Amino acid sequence: MQSEMAKDAAAPEKSPMELLQESKASVEAIIARMLSIKKQGNPKSENRELLTQMFLNFINLRQANRAILTEEEKVKSETELAKSPMDFTALQLHNLMYEKSHYLKATKTSREFKSKYPNIDLISEQAFLRDAPEAIKSQTLSNDASHDLMLKRLNFELHQRKELCKLRAKLEQQKKFLLETNAERSKFLSSLPLHLKSLKKASLPVHSQLSLPNPKKIKYHNLAELLPPPLYVIYSQFMAQKEAFEENIDVEVSGSLKDAQTYAKQQAEQRLDDNDEDDDDGKRQRKRAKKECCDEAGLYKVHPLKIVLHVYDDDEISDPKPCKLVVLKFEYLLKLNVVCVGTEESEDGPEGNVLCSLFPDDAGLEPPHQSAKLTLGDNHAFDESRTSRPYKWAQDLAGIEILPEMSRFLSGKDTQKSDTASASDQRNVQTVLQRIRSQRKSKLNPV
Repeated sequence: MQSEMAKDAAAPEKSPMELLQESKASVEAIIARMLSIKKQGNPKSENRELLTQMFLNFINLRQANRAILTEEEKVKSETELAKSPMDFTALQLHNLMYEKSHYLKATKTSREFKSKYPNIDLISEQAFLRDAPEAIKSQTLSNDASHDLMLKRLNFELHQRKELCKLRAKLEQQKKFLLETNAERSKFLSSLPLHLKSLKKASLPVHSQLSLPNPKKIKYHNLAELLPPPLYVIYSQFMAQKEAFEENIDVEVSGSLKDAQTYAKQQAEQRLDDNDEDDDDGKRQRKRAKKECCDEAGLYKVHPLKIVLHVYDDDEISDPKPCKLVVLKFEYLLKLNVVCVGTEESEDGPEGNVLCSLFPDDAGLEPPHQSAKLTLGDNHAFDESRTSRPYKWAQDLAGIEILPEMSRFLSGKDTQKSDTASASDQRNVQTVLQRIRSQRKSKLNPV
């Protein structure tokens, strides 16, 4: 035994794998020896020596295993040390590839970029040499002459943009100041009507003391200039009646001033067109026929302005607030050339009983003259659903002459002319107002 150990000591050191293989083979041999002793029935004293050898082999196995693990750890450490430079180099390569792709992408984007203002180019060389300051032209930015010139042009462009930014800031400041000034003025203008109203109210006593014209009256006079001739005749007659005889009435002109001005402008243009087409009668007739066909639906088209007549009780002149009997509205039908009258009070019905009974045989249910009947058609029916009607006395007030449909010589009635003349004479402003007051009072105070 000692001799074997001495041999092992004298032998060169074995590697862990060789020691592991030898220990494994020795253990296998010992186990085979122990099995053969058991089969042959030899004394068991030999097993003790074999067990000792087996334990020594186990110790060698553990030693070899420990050496293998130690060597494995050493190899791992060396591998990690060798892997770190390689990982660093790989990371640098990855970064370089990423930067390369980024630069390639940026270059492609710059080449394919389309400006919002494609027609605006960099300042020309002539303009740069003429307008650029000496501080920019005297710089040396590159050894290449063309590249140096391009850099200088870009610097001059940047200089101009900075100057424009300063100018914009200055203009923004001016704009802010102007907005604040406009806000203050708008605030003053918004409060101006209230001040004017109070000033007007305070000046009323002086206005009445000096007998100055009423502003409302001036307004109505200005509107009256846009009235059609029939309504203007009615307005002038009622105003003359009020001023001459101090009639207890109020006359107003209501409606859209803008629409009236537009209509007056259209009428003036139409008259000019008619004068230009006097030489071409056939063309003018076709044009008028076309207009008439288009205006069939507008037979009852009303002029934008109306006359509103307030009739007060003449027995209460001394009362500062006299009783208002009725309010009449005069309107002019453009297509039919008639004046229609209606009341504002709904209790009188849509036609107004007061107006229907002013004069005999004048209920306002049929057109007053032959041209209106021809325009309306064969049935000669006037729209009874309208709140105003074409009374004959309204046509007389408007100065619209109504000729009889048949001559008195053909009808055999000599008195027709005189009867018609007397009826027209009775339909004047004073008679109409008297009968309106009489009818209205009789209705308000029935016997």
